Amino acid sequence: MNGFDYVEILDTTLRDGAQTRGITFTLRDKLNIVNMLDELGIDIIEAGWPGSNPKDEEFFKVVKEISLKNSKIAAFGSTKRKDVRVNEDQSLNAILKSDVEVAVIFGKSWTLHVKEVLKCTPEENIQLITDTMDYLREHGLDVIFDAEHFYDGFKEDKDYAMEVVKAACASKARTVVLCDTNGGSLFSDVKSITAYVKNLISCQLGAHMHNDSGLAVANTLAAVESGVRHVQGTINGLGERCGNADLCQIIPNLKLKMGYDVLKRENGLKMLTKVSRYVYEVTGMPEILGQPYTGRNAFVHKAGVHVDAVLKNPRSYEHVDPTLVGNSRIISVSELSGRSVLANIVKELGLELSKQDTTRCLEEIKRLEAEGYHLELADATVKLLMLKSLGMDPTCFKVIFWWVETFKSEGGLVSRAVVSVDIGGSNAVAMGEGVGPVHALDMALREALSSKFPELKDTRLVNYKVSVVDSEDGTAASVRVFVEFMSKDASWTTTHVSKNILEASLNAIVDGYVYKLGILESRSSKTQR
Repeated sequence: MNGFDYVEILDTTLRDGAQTRGITFTLRDKLNIVNMLDELGIDIIEAGWPGSNPKDEEFFKVVKEISLKNSKIAAFGSTKRKDVRVNEDQSLNAILKSDVEVAVIFGKSWTLHVKEVLKCTPEENIQLITDTMDYLREHGLDVIFDAEHFYDGFKEDKDYAMEVVKAACASKARTVVLCDTNGGSLFSDVKSITAYVKNLISCQLGAHMHNDSGLAVANTLAAVESGVRHVQGTINGLGERCGNADLCQIIPNLKLKMGYDVLKRENGLKMLTKVSRYVYEVTGMPEILGQPYTGRNAFVHKAGVHVDAVLKNPRSYEHVDPTLVGNSRIISVSELSGRSVLANIVKELGLELSKQDTTRCLEEIKRLEAEGYHLELADATVKLLMLKSLGMDPTCFKVIFWWVETFKSEGGLVSRAVVSVDIGGSNAVAMGEGVGPVHALDMALREALSSKFPELKDTRLVNYKVSVVDSEDGTAASVRVFVEFMSKDASWTTTHVSKNILEASLNAIVDGYVYKLGILESRSSKTQR
């Protein structure tokens, strides 16, 4: 452990992360992410390359209007072009125009790139670096120098790679960053090479790792062990090819496992899961459920033996407390569940189960899973199932008739549904239209319930998934539907299986509203009392 030795974090989600294939950030996305990274407590936000595109130019104008509490905005660029004077280089002048405090400049440290990409001599490359550094520093900027391809360059020509970082250091770089740009270096190489550099230069050292060998996080931590005190990465490991080092893993490992102080905001670590999931949302990328620390499955317990142990002592199957990173423990229900799983859910509901009740519930769960249900992802369905098995059915309305059709109009396809419900002996009938039959059914059901249950107004369907359940006897397959709901202070999921997709969908939606009215609202009213 290293006490409170501080490791500075540079986030490059908006620059290197934006180079992920298939990802485009809008200006609003970028500004929202800046605010979240600032709230997290990130030291430096590398936000883009001024002058490279109109969106980044506009961003650097608008971001000045944001009052940041913890983070500094950095502009990215390369060393000057070899055929122009430094004061005439458009890229460097765009950085000055962006009016930032910090510039991140990358330069070549591998002779292969110097000779075959830049098409210049090694000596000319050194001059490009020093001219660029001096020019930006003369205009008042702190300059971080990214020694691109450093580890590959070191292995091929150690003396020249060292000459590059020494030149940057001599030009008073704020930090010299050793980059594994191709992501091919192994842990042992990173550790030994970084330690070698640390012994020979006085500048603060940084690390920028790519994940092409699956080692970006490990290599970053190895670099820190060898003396690096500035690390670069992206939220969720976004980046070129296989991505960059994932800050959602690096930050908690540094803080919780290695004893380093990170993040400018006290308790900022608790924001990590929120930031990770927001970035997934705005990029449209599917979440990695098993992502360490912040993934939705990172602290999920399914097998009966695991659940029994973790409920007795969380340390038995959890390496850290999930709340430290803003995540939560989930006890999953399935055909593998034991009595302790149900006991935990019953405790959440404020009830008690007899041994006979527990056995009956477990048998029903296993029967449903054999029919094609997948209950571990449907918390609301499980709780409704348990209440019904105890004779405590919270159902407050019943659908007695429904009808839906889809037809083509001048404006395109339209779906229309009619739903009739019984609410405490009174009948309500309503019609709804939607972009599809399931949407229309939901709109009709909401309308039928709205006068009696206005508390449903803040409830939204936020996700809908369908999968096919193969039949073992060769008859027509069933479909399994998941519907995720959200209100202002809660989210929950229901599931149903049927040979008819509309029946499965309607039943899952009904369960979602029953759960909201019969469990969440009941719990809320008890809390208020």
